Formats: sequence, C-alpha cells, structure tokens
Amino acid sequence: MQILKDIARQLRSVARAQDGALMHLLRGAAAIALIALLLEVFLFNINFFRTLGYEEVDLSDRMELTEDSQGYYRLTEFHHSIEFTDLDMEVHNLHFDFVDWQPAQLLDFQINFTDEAHQTYFNTTEYTVGVPVVAVSTASWESEYIHLSPSGKVGNLSIDLVSEDVSYPVKVAGLSVNAPEPFSFNGLRFSAVFGILLLVWLFRPKSRIYRIGMVQAPVFTKRAIIAVVIAEVYIVSSFLLFGSNLVGVATKNYNYGEWDQQSIANVYDAGGDNAQQYAMLARSMAEGHLYLDEEPPQWLQQMDDPYDKGARDELEKTTGESYLFDTAYYDGRYYVYFGVVPALLFYLPFYLLTGADFPTALGVMLAMIAFILGCTALLDRFARYHFKRVSLGVFLLLQIPLVACSGMLYLVKFPTFYSLPVMCGLAFSVWGLYLWVRGRSSQRPEGWYLAGSLCMALVVGCRPQMIFLSLIAFPLFWRKFITQRHLLTKAGARQFACLLAPYAVVAAGLMGYNYARFGSFTDFGANYNLTVHDMPKRGLSLGRIAPALFAYFLQPPTMDGTFPYLLPAPFATTYMGETVREVTFGGILACLPVLWIIFFARPILRLRIAARSTRTVAGVIVVLLVSGVFVALFDAELAGILQRYYADFSFMFLAAAVLLAFIVNENLKPQSAYERVFRQVLALLGAVSVAYMVLLCLVPETGWYASVYDWAYQSIIEAFEFWT
Repeated sequence: MQILKDIARQLRSVARAQDGALMHLLRGAAAIALIALLLEVFLFNINFFRTLGYEEVDLSDRMELTEDSQGYYRLTEFHHSIEFTDLDMEVHNLHFDFVDWQPAQLLDFQINFTDEAHQTYFNTTEYTVGVPVVAVSTASWESEYIHLSPSGKVGNLSIDLVSEDVSYPVKVAGLSVNAPEPFSFNGLRFSAVFGILLLVWLFRPKSRIYRIGMVQAPVFTKRAIIAVVIAEVYIVSSFLLFGSNLVGVATKNYNYGEWDQQSIANVYDAGGDNAQQYAMLARSMAEGHLYLDEEPPQWLQQMDDPYDKGARDELEKTTGESYLFDTAYYDGRYYVYFGVVPALLFYLPFYLLTGADFPTALGVMLAMIAFILGCTALLDRFARYHFKRVSLGVFLLLQIPLVACSGMLYLVKFPTFYSLPVMCGLAFSVWGLYLWVRGRSSQRPEGWYLAGSLCMALVVGCRPQMIFLSLIAFPLFWRKFITQRHLLTKAGARQFACLLAPYAVVAAGLMGYNYARFGSFTDFGANYNLTVHDMPKRGLSLGRIAPALFAYFLQPPTMDGTFPYLLPAPFATTYMGETVREVTFGGILACLPVLWIIFFARPILRLRIAARSTRTVAGVIVVLLVSGVFVALFDAELAGILQRYYADFSFMFLAAAVLLAFIVNENLKPQSAYERVFRQVLALLGAVSVAYMVLLCLVPETGWYASVYDWAYQSIIEAFEFWT
C-alpha cells in the first residue's frame, strides 16, 4: 500500500509540474504576442510614423498624359514616361494612385532625379550604383509608395515605365510627392513574428523545455509533440494551397476563375499537358490498357531516334505538331515511366468513383502529412526506447529541422506530378522504418514486419532509388536473426518470411507491370523517356560525378540584399559533355549547418559503441550516410542535378545527424556547461537550416505563384521589406 501511495504522490507531483509548465507557456505566449503586436504597430509601420508630418504635393496636373472620359490618366505603349522639371523642393517619396478596377499587374519603373549633388540624371557606373528599377504592383497599395533618397532638394524628376510585358493602358488616378503613408496591420507578418519569437523563447538556453524528459513525462511530451505536428501540418498545407495556380481545385473563393459555378468544389487540370500523366494513366487503366490514349504524332513514330531532343524539336517546329514531353515512348505508344504506385493510390480510385481527374497537389499534401506524422513517430520511437535522456527541447530542436530540411518543403512548393512520387517515397520510407523499429520490440512482430516491409517495398513503385533505405534492415535485424540465430527457429523463420514476403509480392507486381508495357521484367521505362537528353545513350561517366557532388553537397548559397535574399547558385564544369541541370540553390552540407555534426560522426560513434554492447544505432547511421551518397550519385549519373532531387537523399543525412545528436546528448553530464553549449549550438544551427529552407521556398521561380501572380507576390515583398 505504501508503494501505491508513493506512486500516487509522484504522479500528482508530475501533474502539478506539467500544469505549471503549461501555465508558464501560456504566460510566455501572451507576453510574446504583446511584443509582436508592438513590433507590428511601431517597427513595421515605421513609414506611417515618419511620413506623418509630410505635406503632400499633388503633381497630377503636371503629368503630360492623356486623360480618359472618367478623368483618369493613361500610360500607353507609346507614352509611358513622365517628367517634372524645376521642382526645387524636398522629395521624400512618390505615391502612384493606380485605378483599382483595372487588370492587376506588376510594373517596373525607372526613376531618375537631379538634386544638389547631381545636375544631371545619374546612372550606374563602374564605381557607383544609380537609382535601381523599382517594382510597383497595381494591386498592392504598399508598393505604390516609393521612398527616395536624394541629396537635398530635387530639381528634375523622371519616371519611366520600363516593363517589357505590360497590359496597356495603365490607368493612374493621380501622382503626388511627400504623401503620408497609411497605417497597416499585416496579419501574416504578425503571425510570422509571433511564431519566430515564440520559438526563440521556447528554445532559449534556460528554458524549462529542456527539463521535461521524454521518458519521464510521456503524457505531457506526447501532447506537446502532437501540438507541434498540428502546427507544422497547418503551416505547410497553407503554403501548398498558397501556390493556387498549381493546386487544381476551384471553389467560389479559391481559383474562382476555374469554378464551375455549381459545385462546392470542382477539380481541373493544372500545370500543363504533360503534367496530367498520372490522370491519363488512370483513365487508361480503367479502359483495360497501360499505354496512354494520346496518339503520338506521325513524325515521332517515323524518327530513327525519337529520344534525340534536338531532332524532336526541329521536327516539332517543322510540322507544328507537339508531343508529350517527359513520357516514355515505346513501340509507337506513350507510357508513364514515373512510379505507378501514386496512380494506383490516388488517381485510379478517384477516377472510378467520380469520373474526374485527381488533383495532384492534394496527393502531394496527403503524402506530406503522412511524411510529417511518420517522421515524428520514428523519431519519437528512437527518443523514448533507444535513448533515455532526450528532453522535449532537444527532441523538437531535431524534429523541426528533420521535417523542414528534408526537401519536403520544396516538393510542396511545386506540388506537381514530378513531386508526387518523391513525396510518396518519403512517406512510405519513414512509415516503413517506424513499423520495423516498432516490430523489433513487439512480442508478436509479424504484423509490424509485414506492414513495414510493404511500405518499404512500395517505395520502389514510387521512387526506385529510395530503395537504398531498405538497407537499414541489415543493422536493424542482423543481430537478432543472424548473430543470435533466431532465423533458425520456427518463429524466427516465420518472422523473417514476413520481412521478405511484401518485397516479393510488390516486386512481382512491378515486374508484371514492366513486362506488360515493355516486354521486360526489369525495364521501368526510364530509357524511353522523351526528356532533355537521350537516356539510352547517356551512359555513365566519371566526369559528371565531381560537379554533381559539389552541387549537391558543397556549393555555398548565393545571396543578395533583397528579399528573399537567396539567388540561384552558379554552375561551372570542365566535363566536356552534356550535363543535365536545373536551377539549384546550394549544397546541403553548406546550406544546412545542422548537418555539420556528421563531420564528427567517427568519434561520436565510438561513444555509442563504448556505451552499448549492441551496434544497431551505429549501423543505422553508417547505412544512412553511405546510402545518401549513393542516391545522390545515382541521381546525378542517370538524371542530372535538380533541386527537387535533393529530397531523394537529404532525409538520410538529416536522420543520421539526428541520431548522432541523440548520442552526444546521451553522453553529456546533466546540467553541465557542455550540455548547455551543445543545446545552444544545436538551436543556432537548426534555426539557420530552417531559415534557409523557408527562404528557398519563397524564391521566385518559373511556374510558381511568384511568377504567375507577380503582382500579388509583391505584397509579400512589401511586408518583409517594410522600410522601403
């Protein structure tokens, strides 16, 4: 009875401590909300306060522009320059008052002026930079206020619309100088600042979050982790839906230009013709065949080498007939060479139930949610059952970069059919690993092994190169089945069969699928791809390895001083052949400093081996690192250097880094100076890594929201460059 009383007393003590931690969190969040509010009001609205005393001067009547019947001024294709002479006044800002109801567009203006330091307009020279071109959105009032920095009074002022692609006429209600700027409360900016400050406060060196053990407070830590995961899913889903031009779902208030005016929501094709391959495959499967219904042009069928892109392009121009890019072309038919599992998982059931094409972006979002859940579950399993000293703070310091830096965010930025198989491969991988690890500690592991191996085998039907993650089975199961000879027992043989059977079943299905299409069990169709290079003749070349390793791992980020700061990384090679490359933004070891712990892997692994009789975790880390290198080389040799390919191997290095950090944390003396320094360094490196990935997702790229709706994206720039 006394033992029960002692246990009850300890439980009440833990509950009171958790309640106290919750109240502490709520009080801290309230204080941070107040700070974020003060920053929004006084710092981010600095232009409101500094322009309060301005006396606005209307220059509209001095513009030599044509007026329409409504009294609006018109910038036209032949008259889009404005010049004011002999102003002789201090000019602090310009205010364009664009007519609201005209088509929204982003306009580039070149502004020049003379002042007390320049009697003529000054331009960029070898040693100086002149007034830069400024972007103004007709749909963003913040961008209509342009702050100038002349030296003394302005004499002449010139404004020239220099955009190449403009929908004329551009209607202007008026133009003035020294205009007071209105106050504006930006909810998105307030939320971002609140979130950043909350994270800084939660992960500060003396935070209570580092004193809450995962093992010692299982209920509280599980609730906290669930809350974090919900926040991550919400943020990432919102970002995916933000890129509305790629989503393919329309409602009355979302993508309303594609809304059918009847349904609550309807789907439509987004991303171009060749982006509908999975939907076309689903329709073909429903009809009982595996080739696409699209008929290849006659000129493609008559080509000696249809995989020569240069020759294809010439014939396409000559005939005026297009072809389906990035499809597998074989024996006069189009096929889909991307993994078939996403088509079976999403597109075929959706088509059979609704008769409509499944929106690819929703598949990416569902796979993304599955990845975040599986990733967190796997990490939680290691933290609670393989390490005893992981605190909630350390867990979250590692979970957030693991999720955010895996390449998943970039796939969500472009939720197309290119991203879907990669995202599905990541989701199946983390769940497969979790189910395996869970099965290792189960009394009846057969079901766990079956489900885990099924997930890992389905990876091949999504993204074949990710099959390297299946090699983790060797360190996970070698000791039990081989060293301890459990395989020779009846139960061991049954469990081992459960590990292998799903691979055999999935392999048989994929081999049958390949044979039905190409007459070969092992041919997935990559060699028949109508892509930017001739796949059958590409071959392997050592000369492509060094540039790829540098780009994927060591390339430093390229930056400038304007939001979102990141620029495409330069690329140079001495390889005297064709290199397939798209825009990339730096290597993972240079841009994700949370991975730098990998450089100390050898001494850290010695700590683990010395402390434990088993070498499972050490083996997993080695397999992850070796597999990551092999996958990167595989991608470079067979496909090229592309930003989305980073997701094929980034998780492997991040997972290894997380396990190495767990080992270091396990071997540091509690409450020691070394432990505090370790947490601070970990927090800093993780913050820089996540910040890099967030900025990468906001970089304007062709096909993304920023290029399709550049006039709307300008509002985001104005929110973060609030001082301009």
